[in-house]
Amino acid sequence: MTDFIKHTIETAPDAAKPQLEASFKANGRIPGLHAIMADSPSLLSAYNFSHQQFMASSLSDEEKTVVWQTVNVEQNCEYCVPAHTGIAKMMNIDDAITTALRDETPLPTAKLEALRDFTLQVVRNRGFVDEADTQAFLAAGFTTTSILDVILGASQKLMSNYTNHFAHTQVDQVFQKFAWKKGTK
Repeated sequence: MTDFIKHTIETAPDAAKPQLEASFKANGRIPGLHAIMADSPSLLSAYNFSHQQFMASSLSDEEKTVVWQTVNVEQNCEYCVPAHTGIAKMMNIDDAITTALRDETPLPTAKLEALRDFTLQVVRNRGFVDEADTQAFLAAGFTTTSILDVILGASQKLMSNYTNHFAHTQVDQVFQKFAWKKGTK
């Protein structure tokens, strides 16, 4: 297994130090993902920027959670699923939504289910979504802006999921109580 450096503020490349300082200030700790990404200040910056932009997107907090966790579960990210479970709790997302996403069971509303279905189509088909599936997504109450925001959220998750796959990032202690493995409840 390839070893990746888990940086501290002191060991990080100079360009990553301010980002890790901001992460520590925001979280009271440096998340393992950020510590790993710091070895590539450009990746950490792109990830943080895409996160800020996704947070400012047209999607509600519930919808953002659906996109994040759908991608995390689909890509089997054992770091991100627990992290986003904790984040969903901080965002006051209904536990029924989180459980359905983690367990791949039906979501509480047809609109959220349509969002999960569409997000899966985007990820599984690498953006080549059939027109009928796109129209079904739009008919569920979403817009073309929503399509672009799903792409943004999926892009953010690609950076984190792939980093965690390569680095085998350990789940942060604060999120360990939300540990997850695909196919287990």
